[in-house]
Amino acid sequence: MGYRTLGKTGVKVSRLTLGAMNFGSYGNSDHEDAIRIIQRALDAGINIIDTADVYSQGESETIVGKALAGRRDNVVLATKFHGQFGDGINTRGSSRRWIFQAVERSLRRLQTDHIDLYQAHKPDPTVDLSETLSALDDLVRQGKIRYYGTTTYEPYLLVEAQWVAERDGLRRPATEQPPYSILARGAERATLPIAGRYGLGVLTWSPLAGGWLFGRHQAGQQAAPPAGPGGSRSGTTPSCRSTRPSGTSPSGSTSWRGRPGSPSRSWRSPSSSTTRR
Repeated sequence: MGYRTLGKTGVKVSRLTLGAMNFGSYGNSDHEDAIRIIQRALDAGINIIDTADVYSQGESETIVGKALAGRRDNVVLATKFHGQFGDGINTRGSSRRWIFQAVERSLRRLQTDHIDLYQAHKPDPTVDLSETLSALDDLVRQGKIRYYGTTTYEPYLLVEAQWVAERDGLRRPATEQPPYSILARGAERATLPIAGRYGLGVLTWSPLAGGWLFGRHQAGQQAAPPAGPGGSRSGTTPSCRSTRPSGTSPSGSTSWRGRPGSPSRSWRSPSSSTTRR
């Protein structure tokens, strides 16, 4: 198993990441089977797991927490906030109020005292970016998270987040997670160069384009509509997540150091991890 440095964090992550979207009622509801999958991935050398609070409304985080019992210190644990959780009018988004509530709930489900990488699942246009970043910076200072990042942010927002953090004296976002595959290469135009410019680690999702690249959709069969838990990124781009047998969501990572246009290399971003959904 090869390892790469995640952006400028100094943290080494495996070239393959285990994505946990399909663990729980949304995909594989057999907790013991899901735990075996996670533990087998760890035994194979994978050391980063990516989940979210909205995946099966917290069930995925619960499964991951069970699987990491006795192994937590050897795993880079990533999760996300933003999606609608339950029926509450304020139990979603990127406000300081919800971020502080959401992180406590995730910590309990994951059975840990800290999250290594806490990611905004989507941009929230209803919240001032400085409020979101200052809340995440406070969580780093409190020791509840080690780093924070973004997912599916437009390039201009990635730059704005860097500027806001510098202006306000905050820690900068450490990672971005865009969709990326041979069928969805928009990240090459601006996201990856920006990541290289600011030293962001890149964790890309859906490299198999929601199943189009591994045979999920067959000629003569009607394509299944994109599906995903509320608040996830499924269906937001042509490269929606795929459903894997037994609820697995393996992923791979690449170092972006080559020329633009190469799906296996890019230009300067120190680390990339491709989350396969």
